[in-house]
Amino acid sequence: LRLLRWSEPKRLLQMPEIEMTPTAPDNARAWTPGFLKRELGVFGAMMMGLGSIVGTGIFVSIGIAAGIAGPSVIVAVAIAALVATCNALSSAQLAASHPVSGGTYEYGYAYLRPAFGFTAGWMFLCAKSASAATAALGFAGYFLHAFGWSAERLVPVAIATTVVLTAIVLSGIRRSNAANIAIVCVTLAALLAFVVAGLPSASEFGAENLSPFFGSGTSEYSPAHGLLYATALMFVAYTGYGRIATLGEEVREPRRTIPRAIVLTLIVSAVLYMVVCGVAIGAVGSAALAQATEGEAAPLEVVAREFAVPGVHWVVAIGAMTAMLGVLLNLILGLSRVLLAMGRRRDMPSAVARLDGSRATPYVAVTVVGLAVSALAAIGSVKTTWTFSAFTVLVYYAITNLAALRLSGADRLYPRVLAWCGLAACLFLAFWVEWRIWAVGLGLIAVGLAWRGAGWRLARTS
Repeated sequence: LRLLRWSEPKRLLQMPEIEMTPTAPDNARAWTPGFLKRELGVFGAMMMGLGSIVGTGIFVSIGIAAGIAGPSVIVAVAIAALVATCNALSSAQLAASHPVSGGTYEYGYAYLRPAFGFTAGWMFLCAKSASAATAALGFAGYFLHAFGWSAERLVPVAIATTVVLTAIVLSGIRRSNAANIAIVCVTLAALLAFVVAGLPSASEFGAENLSPFFGSGTSEYSPAHGLLYATALMFVAYTGYGRIATLGEEVREPRRTIPRAIVLTLIVSAVLYMVVCGVAIGAVGSAALAQATEGEAAPLEVVAREFAVPGVHWVVAIGAMTAMLGVLLNLILGLSRVLLAMGRRRDMPSAVARLDGSRATPYVAVTVVGLAVSALAAIGSVKTTWTFSAFTVLVYYAITNLAALRLSGADRLYPRVLAWCGLAACLFLAFWVEWRIWAVGLGLIAVGLAWRGAGWRLARTS
């Protein structure tokens, strides 16, 4: 069986009756035919996570959530961080025990049933493609607003950016990691400048702008509904840590590296989000922040123009643009790895599982992802793409926690109660977004499962 496992993986994976997940070796830089090389350590993996978290969420979605929940979006950020922590610990122990590309898609197959695995993979592709499109549109918004150009160019600039980042990912994980580290450093420096420059304004006008704290923003939602809706939206921002898990096949010593990288990523990002959110709302108010998001898709840059420190808005604009690039880069990486895993199992066309000559990049999967993100960016609405991402990613992480509950004692790193809390929170928050969004999401799940069933029946017949 072990010989067959490596010599004829395609024939085995084509048989629906056999549910076998090849496990890549765990040593530092070993490589096995059909698997990606292990290139990332704790620092590199953590920077990949930060590159996904410190981006669209902090530069765009804070403004969207502020328009829904008002000043209480600060509480929504904190609640979302707690929910993300439960999910992160479930993801960490799953990735450590099962370190292959694909994240919850693979965990669903390994610990639950194929239908759960497929649903997780399908939801991940839907959610993160929408998040990547939001990042591309966010970059375009900050870029155009910084130079005073018309917002009519938003979609073309977003699509062009996606094409460039797809080309970088095609060059391999090592170059992608180096580009990501540079992007994250610039972004963190810009956010630090925003906080330092905005503290005087936040101190002067904070009491007025934060009252009433539990208002309903600029929306028609009640304070409770607005808070929960905003929590669901902000949860999406933290799920960038999942990029570490989906790259598990490329991480050195995954059982040690993945949990450490995920926990460090969440701690740093949660503190950063709350500080930036508090300064932004304290300085100009939640209504102004929301209006800047709807108009220019560049809320923090608009807020920075009100600060007494000259030129700080340029620093924020540059940091925002690099942040969007980092998010887009990491999302294309994560999406392509899940598509690779689905191609290996024939849940997607087998062509997407092809690797390049150096076995460093699933080039077909990366290309397909780039095309899909470009198509979604053509919608041109950051609120629509981000809200859709919120529902689908909450379903995805509900399956993650369900899989974590099935871990054996030897593989379990954290108490089961954390997985139960994560599962309940994800299912609860998923249906606080607009009903049209979750109705479309449920419809996509049904369509995906029907398509998968038809594909397997056709394969058995042939």
